[in-house]
Amino acid sequence: MVKRKLEKAVSEWKDNSPGGRLELPTELEHLKITVPQTPDIDAPDQAVSTTRQPIIQVTDLDVHYGSTRALKSVSVEIPDRQATAFIGPSGCGKTTLLRCLNRMNDLIDTVSITGSVKIHGREIYSASTDVIDLRRRVGMIFQKWNPFPKSIYENVAYGLRIAGVHNRYRLNEVVERSLRRAALWDEVKDNLYKSALDLSGGQQQRLCIARALAVEPEVLLMDEPCSALDPIATAKIEELIWELKERYTIVIVTHNMQQAARVSDFTAFLYLGSLIEYDKTDKIFTTPQNKQTEDYITGRFG
Repeated sequence: MVKRKLEKAVSEWKDNSPGGRLELPTELEHLKITVPQTPDIDAPDQAVSTTRQPIIQVTDLDVHYGSTRALKSVSVEIPDRQATAFIGPSGCGKTTLLRCLNRMNDLIDTVSITGSVKIHGREIYSASTDVIDLRRRVGMIFQKWNPFPKSIYENVAYGLRIAGVHNRYRLNEVVERSLRRAALWDEVKDNLYKSALDLSGGQQQRLCIARALAVEPEVLLMDEPCSALDPIATAKIEELIWELKERYTIVIVTHNMQQAARVSDFTAFLYLGSLIEYDKTDKIFTTPQNKQTEDYITGRFG
């Protein structure tokens, strides 16, 4: 009966409302019903945009290893405090692009790079860039965990000590905070002075994340951080990514498309050195615009 009264009221109310705009009658307010507004057909379409401003802007990036062209005029904007995934088959340029974001490729003798990479609008390939400070602000988590042969405590404190921080109170504070943010504190708090090499693989990877967080980066680059981990350890890392992106920008390379769908807000598909498609993750995995993208995510190749 309430339904029939409501339908009748809505019908009368729509006919009598000026301009077709609907306002809830007072006698129906207690029902807490939300009635959709009549759309304005003359209003322009709203462009899809990121919810945050881009922190990283890559423009016409070309990378050669000797005579081999690894990236071909790649342009992409990575939003602040979101997770962006790079996907694609082996050899497509995912890791090369990732390593360009903190100039790790500078360590390769045969590399040549043209184009632009800006962070907060500043060109990182400028001659005036302090590369050490850049790599502090843009940390890297590698595919294979690489703790130092030191205690858990000293692994996390290492970057601070290198930066000249020796105050014990300050070190204790940062070590605890970093281990908490890496979701490792509760597991190691009673064994901080044990060797980091005694930890499990998943714990060592989270320790490496804590070590990167200790120097307060803005961006965390993750190069297949779960590829060598079991499903339980992988789930912990993925949950951690969700928590970390509230404070940090995350860029992750992964071969696991289900992982990309689970943890990322935006996804870039690369193939043979070219950026084929870049969009919100749910759109990439449900309604890709490019046939190559659709073929890859549905398993037709790669």
